[in-house]
Amino acid sequence: MLDLDVVPERSLGNEQWEFILGQPFYQTVNILKRHDRNIKGVQVWYSDQVPLDMDLVLNLSQDGVKLIYDSYTQRLKIIEVYNLNKVKLKYCGVHFNTPHIQPTIAQIDQSFGATHPGVYDSERQVFVLNFRGLSFTFPIESKLEPRYAHGLGSLQFPNGASPTVSKMCIFSGNSLANTGAPLLPIQSFYGNCYLESLEVLRENHTTKEVRFHLVTEGTGPGSLSEMRRKTFERRVRFGDSSEDVTSALGSPSKMFYKAEDKMRIHSPEAHRLVRSRSSDYFYNYVTLGVDILFDANTHKVKKFVLHTNYPGHYNFNMYSRCDFRISLSVPRDPSEQPLVAVGDPQMVITAYTKWDEVERFLAKPMEKPVVLNRASSTNTTNPFGSTFCYGVQDMIYEVMQNNHIASVTLYQPSGAQTLSSS
Repeated sequence: MLDLDVVPERSLGNEQWEFILGQPFYQTVNILKRHDRNIKGVQVWYSDQVPLDMDLVLNLSQDGVKLIYDSYTQRLKIIEVYNLNKVKLKYCGVHFNTPHIQPTIAQIDQSFGATHPGVYDSERQVFVLNFRGLSFTFPIESKLEPRYAHGLGSLQFPNGASPTVSKMCIFSGNSLANTGAPLLPIQSFYGNCYLESLEVLRENHTTKEVRFHLVTEGTGPGSLSEMRRKTFERRVRFGDSSEDVTSALGSPSKMFYKAEDKMRIHSPEAHRLVRSRSSDYFYNYVTLGVDILFDANTHKVKKFVLHTNYPGHYNFNMYSRCDFRISLSVPRDPSEQPLVAVGDPQMVITAYTKWDEVERFLAKPMEKPVVLNRASSTNTTNPFGSTFCYGVQDMIYEVMQNNHIASVTLYQPSGAQTLSSS
């Protein structure tokens, strides 16, 4: 049985690990992997068809704990203990819930002190006792419903049979109903940079540069998380060297060498492309949700891959979500004669844009997509099915079967002038 410390408006954990509000989804999964001997029965809940309409949930079924993540930011927003019989809980080093200590009204009052009167929900027949960043739910029989909202203390229970807590929630702010995922906590940086947003700057229907808006932990003496957060901007272009990229973004999380380009068959005269003796390689920036591909011979940037990290995709949880913005424009039909001079129609594509919206904007028949079916050497089946790759100008959009964009690849068309910031 887990023995956990409760910190209102902050966390649930022990000396070995901690679930912290604002923590990225993949960090929690890494904690669960490292402590799989003690934490078992982990389930992932998400909506396959509408992943943005339902929170992403990690359910620790054997421990009675649910970790609820905002579907857009994929950061932890609510920690819910829904079965207090499966865990031990303490506050400020003193237990208030164990097999021998029942979390009754009197026990909660003794452990956490005075608070505002509880709120009675007649539909669910529960009383909710709220502290800042913490709430307790008590089941109350309808015959004990108070006539006035004087709190739990105004209720009379037969034979001293006080109800016990049925659910506890840790959240940010004063209201559970209005809570959201807080900013990434300082304790989750671990020396890494994280992406606040990414802009793809385009000119004449080609990518000019990629602008990264980054956040990391500052070196100042501030005690508040906001005072220790440092934000800055970096830019990377096609043709930048690996040294340029490392100077701008820091060392990558991983490096990956391409053994074979399986998309080569779709290139014109693919049979004339001779296998190179050296391999192109990726810098994998996991916390930014970005891969950068370098040419094996020149060591210059030749591609960017932006990952949206949707559940139900083969690469889910390998990257943080890349919150990108791409201004896509379509050349105006020369036969059209507008009354006034106007520019090309534009659409801003984000990590949350659905592919059918892009198709409507393009307003022309799309070429048939390339079907991409991933599989590993150890598991030749892909339970999530194929994705579809569409080419638009100098970009490749990988689209899931639920119409969400899984990734966007930016490349430099052959013959385009190489740009370099050096």
